[in-house]
Amino acid sequence: MSQAETGTVSVALSDAAIKRHAADPSVKQLRDSRRPVVFRYHAARASGSWYVVTYHKGKANPYSKIANWPALGASDFMEALPKILQKLAIDPTASVAVDGWQTVGELLSWYLDRNTRDRNKSTKRKDAIRSVIKCHLRPRLAGEPLADMSQSRLDEKLIWPLQEQYSLAYVRQVFGVLMGAFKQASKLKLISANPLADLSFPDFIDARIEAKPGAIRPDQVKAVLAHLISLKHEMPGAVALAVMMLAHGTRIGETRLAKWRNINLEDREWFIPAADAKTRKELIIPLTAQVCAFLRTYRDQQKAVNYAGAYLFPARNGQSINPKQADDLFKPLGAGEWTSHDLRKVARTCWADLGVEHQVGEFLLNHQLPGISATYIHTTLKKQKRAALECWHEWLDARGFAQLHGFDAETEARQPEIVEPSKAAPNKACSAA
Repeated sequence: MSQAETGTVSVALSDAAIKRHAADPSVKQLRDSRRPVVFRYHAARASGSWYVVTYHKGKANPYSKIANWPALGASDFMEALPKILQKLAIDPTASVAVDGWQTVGELLSWYLDRNTRDRNKSTKRKDAIRSVIKCHLRPRLAGEPLADMSQSRLDEKLIWPLQEQYSLAYVRQVFGVLMGAFKQASKLKLISANPLADLSFPDFIDARIEAKPGAIRPDQVKAVLAHLISLKHEMPGAVALAVMMLAHGTRIGETRLAKWRNINLEDREWFIPAADAKTRKELIIPLTAQVCAFLRTYRDQQKAVNYAGAYLFPARNGQSINPKQADDLFKPLGAGEWTSHDLRKVARTCWADLGVEHQVGEFLLNHQLPGISATYIHTTLKKQKRAALECWHEWLDARGFAQLHGFDAETEARQPEIVEPSKAAPNKACSAA
């Protein structure tokens, strides 16, 4: 049978031989001319798998996969081969898989480097993964052999010690990073098997993880606004960041990146590009008259200190403030009692109490639509979002927001009677028709 028919070439197997024949798609596998070894190319031709061939009563047994290349190079594979053949001679059914990485630490080092260079992850997400690996996964698992990873070992070395010190939500986050590393390595065939493939967090701890309650209740919004008003001259940038988040329910990440070119005060819209959004989905937020007035004043404040740059919240290097700088701005604002995310939470809570329909609220928050909804719903609900925010900002005006934006004397003179969201009747302007 010819090579063209079998797709097999007999060679002295080496890394160089593998790379040389990778350019010929007709070659499916390489058979070593000196040893009972076969190398098979993967579909992309940039990687492949090592197999050994054993015989019983003159007939070839099913090939035994040993490892993936280039995770395990030719010289390392050939060095391990005698012991592999000896093990198979004693027990033809024995597990003989070998990975290029021997420890969890080696896998984590690869994943950390890959995470650092991943352009699809936000800086905040990459920092979180790096912190988890550095502070928890490496110290506890780096020396663990990949071959010994199991549910009981993972529970003993990682999950159970962590749950004694941290919240279950955080332990689950650490577990998720580890699972992501193993899953990615397995998908790229860098490990022969994923020992964690069938595990989930409830396999270790089945207690329900409750959502963290918001630190700001609707009846506390008035006090929060009063605190912002007291700091508006001392810390204009920090106050503006908080106002934009409270007024629109936006995330701190997408708010700190806001550019003046994406703020259209004439058409009264704020455009958030997909690259700046956590969901990687662009968002158009209607701007109310109150917010437009606030932004004009804030822009004048920036110009008064000779700043005419691109960002609403600039750092000294001319770029936007980074995640840590944004978090630091909130420390004097929240005084340890609430964080930036609590502004987003209370906004969503109040929208529900004011009668904003669920779907309109989800669009404003730029949440990822679930399942089939993401396939069939392609509207942006622009009118409904504007009506919801106008209703929300009227409610905020009655609690001091008007003193921050100073929009219009007539508007201030006809503020609605103060009622808490839980007692308010559904506002027609807040409902999506």
